[in-house]
Amino acid sequence: MYVTSHDRSEAIVSATRQELESLAKRGVVAQGNAFSSIVLVKGELNADERAGGSLLAGADGTALRAALERLGYAPEDFCGLAAVAGEAEPGFAAAPQFELLPAEVFREAVEALDPEAVVLLDDVAAHVMREAYADALAVIEDFNAAMLQPGLVVSVLGRRVLALDGFEASLSDPRAKQRMWAYLKQLPPQGAPY
Repeated sequence: MYVTSHDRSEAIVSATRQELESLAKRGVVAQGNAFSSIVLVKGELNADERAGGSLLAGADGTALRAALERLGYAPEDFCGLAAVAGEAEPGFAAAPQFELLPAEVFREAVEALDPEAVVLLDDVAAHVMREAYADALAVIEDFNAAMLQPGLVVSVLGRRVLALDGFEASLSDPRAKQRMWAYLKQLPPQGAPY
């Protein structure tokens, strides 16, 4: 039986769709291009996101898209992943209770998306990443890198990981915004392997 590249592509898309649908049923929120080479993980949701709005649809998403384009990423090469999941308690729709994604579910989501780079936008996202990849981080000799200190690009199972310490909050402070840009410039897109 001859399998065409189109058949293989359709099979990959179908398998990824099924995997992401399964993860969504377990509270995972991912928005954007599931085949993106870079995934932006957010744990500290803003008011719109907590009310059910799209992840990274505000000023932070606009700034991140612009920064990634300046670095050479294609405009459609953008995927956001929430490090939290949850639903509003009955009778308290305005104040939903969000919980951290379980470490194994978060890790499964990152592996399903399979990016070459992960940007952790805040301390909550960094915490969830440390929990989910504790085994891989434990073998890193540099303590600061193993703890995902903001501003350091760390190789975690062959993936570049960069922690930022509050991207959305930095947008109102010009110096903090410059620091975030300096951090992000360390993650240009990698060239094709051929």
